[in-house]
Amino acid sequence: MYQAINIHLPNDTLVEIDRLAPEGDRMLFINEAIQFYIIEANKKALRDLLKEGAIARADRDLALVI
Repeated sequence: MYQAINIHLPNDTLVEIDRLAPEGDRMLFINEAIQFYIIEANKKALRDLLKEGAIARADRDLALVI
């Protein structure tokens, strides 16, 4: 299901979208770009959580191996 929204983008951004998107496929291009951004943001959030956990458990883990 699709829902219509209105967004305002700088002209430079639109020029780049039109340069990269297949003819008449702005919607598809923008959707794919947003989905890519969401996936990458979720990966970063997970990496950050894993890093925090590793730091929080570092002393315990080090004690297990020495």
